[in-house]
Amino acid sequence: MEVTIPRHDADAGGSPEILAAKQELRERVWATLTERGHARFPGARGRIPNVTGAEAAADRLRETEVWQGARTIKCNPDSPQWPVRQRALEDGKTVYMAVPRLAAENPFFLLDPDDLGGRTPRQASSITGATAAGRTVAVADLEPVDLVVAGCVAVSPDGSRLGKGGGFSDLEFAVAFSAGLVAEDTPVVTTVHEDQIVDDGEIPTVGHDIHLDLIVTAERTITCRRAPRHPAHVVWDELTEEKIAAIPLLAALRDDAVGSR
Repeated sequence: MEVTIPRHDADAGGSPEILAAKQELRERVWATLTERGHARFPGARGRIPNVTGAEAAADRLRETEVWQGARTIKCNPDSPQWPVRQRALEDGKTVYMAVPRLAAENPFFLLDPDDLGGRTPRQASSITGATAAGRTVAVADLEPVDLVVAGCVAVSPDGSRLGKGGGFSDLEFAVAFSAGLVAEDTPVVTTVHEDQIVDDGEIPTVGHDIHLDLIVTAERTITCRRAPRHPAHVVWDELTEEKIAAIPLLAALRDDAVGSR
């Protein structure tokens, strides 16, 4: 029996045409990874795909100047970036990892490389391990971030990225930007498989989508030709009531915005 995988953009707002075009591209990339045997368990579809070569891509990222100069990183919680989080802790970097789907009042895990509760960097950097080795913190308790690592379904050399449809990377970046934790020149990078790279112009984007500075695969590092990054902000008109209700942080931000009027 075929398992039905829910779409992550089911509660997304915005143009139906753009949402449909994004989903079509996701399906294409997921199918390619699956057909070529590059998707690891539990499969590519419906997620930031856990791909072969993720460890080698993390090692290549480790060689870059932006990595070596960073003391604090914000990283997505998905499986293909687990090796990135592990290597960050091994290198003595503080890691902020989003709680999956931002579904907590304190929406980030703080992983201190000097205090992992007796766990190895590999253990502590998993989602389960972060729950035990780290602690959840509010946005107000975070320190400025030197490097942002984002998970992607598809990317292009111009810096465009496509997530799984939930919009969480863009929301995290907007909230962090508003809080002064990231700046317009804070590098944003990703690690992906070569089959996730598409041509420039193939990824539909809107004004609030974050763009990448580096794309790293097991084989190469691509410096993106992105346009200057604009100040990020939460686009309330493209958030449904269902989405806001599911993310305590968004509900609190909106309450604050209404109260300040």
